Amino acid sequence: MTGLGYDLVEIERSAGGLLRVTIDLPWEQPAADAPQPLIEQFVTVEDCEKVTRQLQFALEVDGVEYKRLEVSSPGIDRPLRHEQDFVRFEGSVIDITLKAPIGAAAAGGQVNATRKKFRGTLERAEAGGWQIVWSDEPPVKPGQRVSKKRVPAPLQAMGFTLGECRDVRLAPIVDFKGRAGKAGAAPA
Repeated sequence: MTGLGYDLVEIERSAGGLLRVTIDLPWEQPAADAPQPLIEQFVTVEDCEKVTRQLQFALEVDGVEYKRLEVSSPGIDRPLRHEQDFVRFEGSVIDITLKAPIGAAAAGGQVNATRKKFRGTLERAEAGGWQIVWSDEPPVKPGQRVSKKRVPAPLQAMGFTLGECRDVRLAPIVDFKGRAGKAGAAPA
């Protein structure tokens, strides 16, 4: 894929001979002294068609058996697997599933010790690793009035390593009012 200018995100074989390939456009970390943040680009249908044609040829030459080939973009719930993915989506809302429950010592009595799934904001931890920050307060429903006297639930944070994660994905949150930039980023 790199020869065509795309990054390979995932390859999956499914029942019935389906070969599913997920691609993305390469991402480069913006320079610290960059005057404007980079504009995020997205995989188009034309990109998927181009990769499909090339893969069909390459798979035929290599003798790989499949009945149907599907090439797509990562989507709004894209998996985060590599350190570069975490850097790219720092500040985004993620869903994380740990390989093992957090345990009583880590929970500190504030979180169920058997909990493995969390949704929160991905942030850099002070020690140089990663952490997720969340609140267990239920979201306010549209049109619901909230008392000004109500004390919000406290934010909680949990550090983690990539090795402790079973699955990390961007939270599939759809905002029909347009894409919001990262905190501190100037609008384009």
